[in-house]
Amino acid sequence: MRVLGIETSCDETAAAVVTEGGDVLSDVVRSQVALHAPYGGVVPEVAARDHARAVVPVVREALARAGVTAADLDGVAVTSRPGLAGALLVGLQTAKGLAWAAGKPLVGVDHLVGHLLAVFLRRDGAPASDERPAFPYVALLASGGHTAIYRVDGPALGAIRELGATRDDAAGEAFDKVAKLLGLGYPGGPVVDRLAATGDAAAAAEAVPAVMARKESLEFSFSGIKSAVARHVAKRGRPEGQALNDLCAAFQGAVVDALVQKTVRAARAEGIERVVLAGGVAANRGLRAKMAAACAKRGLGLFVPPFASCTDNGAMIAYAGALRLAAGERDTLDLAPETRTALPRVTRKGGGVR
Repeated sequence: MRVLGIETSCDETAAAVVTEGGDVLSDVVRSQVALHAPYGGVVPEVAARDHARAVVPVVREALARAGVTAADLDGVAVTSRPGLAGALLVGLQTAKGLAWAAGKPLVGVDHLVGHLLAVFLRRDGAPASDERPAFPYVALLASGGHTAIYRVDGPALGAIRELGATRDDAAGEAFDKVAKLLGLGYPGGPVVDRLAATGDAAAAAEAVPAVMARKESLEFSFSGIKSAVARHVAKRGRPEGQALNDLCAAFQGAVVDALVQKTVRAARAEGIERVVLAGGVAANRGLRAKMAAACAKRGLGLFVPPFASCTDNGAMIAYAGALRLAAGERDTLDLAPETRTALPRVTRKGGGVR
C-alpha cells in the first residue's frame, strides 16, 4: 500500500509517500520559519497564504521523488486536526481534490496521532523494524503547540490515552518565548539548545525555578519559568557571552528535567517498559541525552525517531493514514478542519489545585 500524506497544520507545508509498513518513499517539507521570524511566532493568515502557494508544488515533488503518479496511490491522507483553521483548510481542500480526481479513498489524520506513530517510520539509515517499539508504550509528545504524556496501546484513537499534559504553555512555546526575551530570535529551541551545550546551569540556577515538581503529578506548567526569566532580564538586563550560555543551560535543564522525570514516572506507574519521544522538542539534544540516561538507569527501553521524523512532516501523516485505510476506515468529502485534537484530554488548562 502506498499512501500520500499532506500536512499543513501550522508552519510547514509537507507531503510524503509512505507504505503501510512505514517505509518512506519520499518526504518533502517546505518550512515557513523565515516568513514568521520577524514576528517572533506563527501568524495564522501568513501561514495559510503560504500553504496555498506551496502545497501543489510540494505534493508534485513528493510524487516525483517516490516515482509514482496519483493513479498509483492507494489513498490520500491529510491532517484534519488539530491546527490553525486556515492552514488545515488548504491541505484538506488539496487532498479532497486529488482524491476525487484520482478516484482514491480519503482519510483524515489527527496531527498528534501522526507524531505518536512517527517512531515506526523507516527512513534511510533508520533503525531496523525489530528495533521499533511494541505496543503498549508511554510517549512524551513535546512540540511548539503540544506537551503531553500518553499511553499508546495501538494506532487507533481509542487506544491512546492522555496521562498528563501542560496546563498552559507547551515546552516548545516556552523555548520560543524565552529566546525572544533573550534576543535570540525565532525559532528559539535550536538556539537555546546550542548555547546551553556550553553553559553552566548551576551558575544561573537562582534565576530559574523547578517546573511543577510535585512528585505525584504528571502535569506540566511552563508559564512560571518563563516569567522567572522575564523578571531576571528586567532586573539585570539581557545577559551576554558566558552568562547567556549559563542562563540557557539553567532554563533548558529545568524544562528537560520536568519532561524526563514525569515521563519516567508515568512509565513506571503504568507498568510499561518502553518509552517513546515524539514532536519537535524531541530533537533537543539535552532532552535526548537526559531521557536516555534516565531510562537506562531504570531499565526502560527508549525509542527516539530520527530528527526528520520529530518535526512536522508528511510521512507521519501518510503512515497514520495508511493504518486507517488498512483497517477499512474512510472519510467523505465532507471532512472538515478541527482546531482541537480528537484525543480525550484529562488535563484542564489554567492554574489552581487539582
